[in-house]
Amino acid sequence: MSTGSNITFDKTLEKMVKFLIAINVEMRIDILTLFPETIDALAHGVIGRGVGAGVLDIRAHNIRDYTADKHGRCDDYTFGGGEGMLMTAQPVCDAVDAIDPGREARRIFLSPSGRIFNQETAKRLAAYGRILLLCGHYEGVDRRAVDLCIDEEISVGDYILTGGELPAMIVADAVARLVPGVLGNENSLTAESFEDGLLEYPQYTRPQVFRGAAVPEVLLSGNHGLIRIWRQSKREEITRKARPDLFRKYLRNKLKSKI
Repeated sequence: MSTGSNITFDKTLEKMVKFLIAINVEMRIDILTLFPETIDALAHGVIGRGVGAGVLDIRAHNIRDYTADKHGRCDDYTFGGGEGMLMTAQPVCDAVDAIDPGREARRIFLSPSGRIFNQETAKRLAAYGRILLLCGHYEGVDRRAVDLCIDEEISVGDYILTGGELPAMIVADAVARLVPGVLGNENSLTAESFEDGLLEYPQYTRPQVFRGAAVPEVLLSGNHGLIRIWRQSKREEITRKARPDLFRKYLRNKLKSKI
């Protein structure tokens, strides 16, 4: 009898803990896709630990579960002709409506037509508290689904992929790591590439010499002032060579701050 009571108590306590975690989640990310198993990579590493700690809630939803087609189809030929198949509006809209009935999430379609994703976009999306990412496939999605259900379109770059799953994971990862409690060291967020318009400085670890290549002496000096100057110099040098567009923007912002 007492054993049964303990089991009941344990289950009740477990449910209470899960409920408390759920209501204290800092960020929820819903990913709508035809291939939810591809999103499993987010369950590992830093993002996975954030989910385990209860500050992240990442859910992959199968759009096929919402199709009204008796054969489970979510695609069809395009009107006017064209190559390939197009995802139909019905399962996409029904999935979005069911997953976000109160329109609480910022709804995003991963699309080559969208604005290019960057760190500033990641910060903006992290402030919403909940985002919904729609992954296209085949030749894309019926435009009516986008017009009726989506708030904005985002592109991860000027290249073609077979689906929106990888872009969705890129966006989810970049946004999720900005959520308080996800990274072990919150201070690292302010010392990363793009945070002030520059790329990151080169970093080294043991051994001190590897295949004849030595760690720069300044990093071994213990002089933190010199190390900061060296790192800033390297950031500017690397950005100027690798991303002149970023470097020009950095110089403009630096000039404005002095005016």
